[in-house]
Amino acid sequence: MLSRKQKHILLKFFSMFSVVRGYNILVVVIAQYLTAIFILAHDMALKDVVFDINLFMLVLASSATIAGGYIINNFYDSEKDLINRPIKSKLDKLVSQNTKLSFYFVLNFAAVVMASYVSFRAVIFFSAYIFGIWFYSHKLKKILFIGNLVSAILTLTPFFAIFMYYKNFEHVIFVHAIFLFLMMSMRELTKDLENIKGDLAQNYKTIPIVYGEKASKGMLTILAVLTGVPISLLLSRFDIGYMYLYFYLCVVLLLVFMVILWKSNTKTHYLILHNILKFIIVVGAFSIVLIKVSVVLNRI
Repeated sequence: MLSRKQKHILLKFFSMFSVVRGYNILVVVIAQYLTAIFILAHDMALKDVVFDINLFMLVLASSATIAGGYIINNFYDSEKDLINRPIKSKLDKLVSQNTKLSFYFVLNFAAVVMASYVSFRAVIFFSAYIFGIWFYSHKLKKILFIGNLVSAILTLTPFFAIFMYYKNFEHVIFVHAIFLFLMMSMRELTKDLENIKGDLAQNYKTIPIVYGEKASKGMLTILAVLTGVPISLLLSRFDIGYMYLYFYLCVVLLLVFMVILWKSNTKTHYLILHNILKFIIVVGAFSIVLIKVSVVLNRI
């Protein structure tokens, strides 16, 4: 049996894990490595990519920065989250705000140190990324349209670090990035619909609050239709191996998404829609291996 002190420590660990959303960071780490192996450095030996210390440092720096971003976002949104996510907020509050902020500075410092191992340009990149996350959480998040746009860009930024490291400028990479950007934009707008009550209480100028739910649904439908452009390009003009199966699944799920969207009018409905988009994004990260299923065996 665990002692009371051990239970208290365990609860604090889960609280901090909830604040930094460790499960999301794990998905990003896996996605970064799969992107490097199957897309950006597909002509390199597998071991040269997996055991590349510079890539490892960039991935660690990204993870530390993202974790820090979740902490500062949690700090500024604590009152709003009490309304939108009361259960999660109770768990998050097991760790004091001072402890969270201390951890935030430690993580950001560690990210810059790890980036310095790679290059001075990496230091500049992650310093700008850290500032961008803070500025978004502090100011930009409440600004109409800008908040959604910047959030989607910041979500993609860790992949730009890997992209810049390998200096791979193939068109297929940009098409994948456009698809992911559209999915992230849809996710942010769906979150705004899900969180109307808390955003309204905290005077956030989100699209659903300013233009209404119907207009937001119209924008989501347009974004869903626009995803058809990169999907069509990837299916018709690029060699994506068996990943075509993933994009066919995306089309089906997005059609289901739009049907449910126009029937939605409660927080629970919007949560279901949010989870559909999260599923598409997470499955997409793991589906990168389908681009060249035999690539691992050929490159060992």
